[in-house]
Amino acid sequence: MSLVGRIEDLALSDIFQILSIGKKTGTLILKGSRGNALITFRNGLVVRAETDDIDKTPGEDLLEAGIIKDTIYHLAAEVKKKLPSKSHAEILFELGSVNRDTLEKVTRKRTERVVSRLLFWQEGDFQFELDDTDPVGKVDIPDIGWELSKGMSPEYLLMEGARVHDEASKTTTVPTEEFTLGEGEEMWEEDWDVQPQGERKDIMSLRALTQELRFPNSASEITLLILRFASDMFQRGILFMVGDTEIVGLGQFGLDIEQPDEKIREITLPYRQSPFLQRIITEKRPYKGPGERDAVMESLMNEIGGQWPEETAFFPLIAEGRVVAFLYCDNLLTGEKIGETEGLEIFIDQAGIALEKSLLQRRLQEMEKKGRP
Repeated sequence: MSLVGRIEDLALSDIFQILSIGKKTGTLILKGSRGNALITFRNGLVVRAETDDIDKTPGEDLLEAGIIKDTIYHLAAEVKKKLPSKSHAEILFELGSVNRDTLEKVTRKRTERVVSRLLFWQEGDFQFELDDTDPVGKVDIPDIGWELSKGMSPEYLLMEGARVHDEASKTTTVPTEEFTLGEGEEMWEEDWDVQPQGERKDIMSLRALTQELRFPNSASEITLLILRFASDMFQRGILFMVGDTEIVGLGQFGLDIEQPDEKIREITLPYRQSPFLQRIITEKRPYKGPGERDAVMESLMNEIGGQWPEETAFFPLIAEGRVVAFLYCDNLLTGEKIGETEGLEIFIDQAGIALEKSLLQRRLQEMEKKGRP
């Protein structure tokens, strides 16, 4: 499989969805007026992402953060001149100057920043070569960075990138601080989303994302928007598609399990055998409270780690008069009480309307194709 085209015709978010769902392995090369980039996928997960559209190279990041000293950095730079195919990170690791855990931690944060930057690209060419994961010679960038031993979820990277994009859209220029490192440990600080005190997260998210929901490009984009919204309010979440007799996992955030996106897409449960889920779907109303134990709910909790949260939240997505999906959320990691969710409920109502429009548009296009001679 070779995927070739222009970003103007197929956005980076759509490319990520295709490669993630298909569990593809290979290297995606991007070339545009803003620079060059490469993203390596293994089984649908991102293991490497680099671009020259960021001011500093990975080696300079390590130097600025104080992880390596100036003399070590320059030594690595001299080695790189003789071995240009190696990255600074690889050289520093082989010299024993940086351990693997540090490189993994730094690279994960840099990968988030790289993808965030690439979401600003409006034009350029892309090419994905299946099963070709060797980055050497693929694209002209100063440093190819470090390959992660455990890949990152494309859906998570898109949600994080979109959050940065939302923040940047509030100003007239792209904020460079979103893509630079802080001092020392600040470079991998987990809580980057500091909200003004006293303002509710659900209302802030509603204001930020409703505009995007007005003109979605696909049902998958609606799915991502819902997960992005919910991830600002809850620690874990899963979006399920509702069929005639079963629910099927579509996407997730925050799950601390092996290959969470792949695991969720493999979940299929007979919801009609659960009086609890059946009631939520039949009544078409959100539910917040303890999850009722039955065989189906037990199976669900076992699939996502085996622990039962004190509180759960379920939000049905209604399109064309029926529940076509529902969002499950909880705060298992800290046990934090579920707060106000009116903003999320309003957003999911609007998502249902957007989905109806998307389905109607698809039907009209199919009718037009059939009507052509």
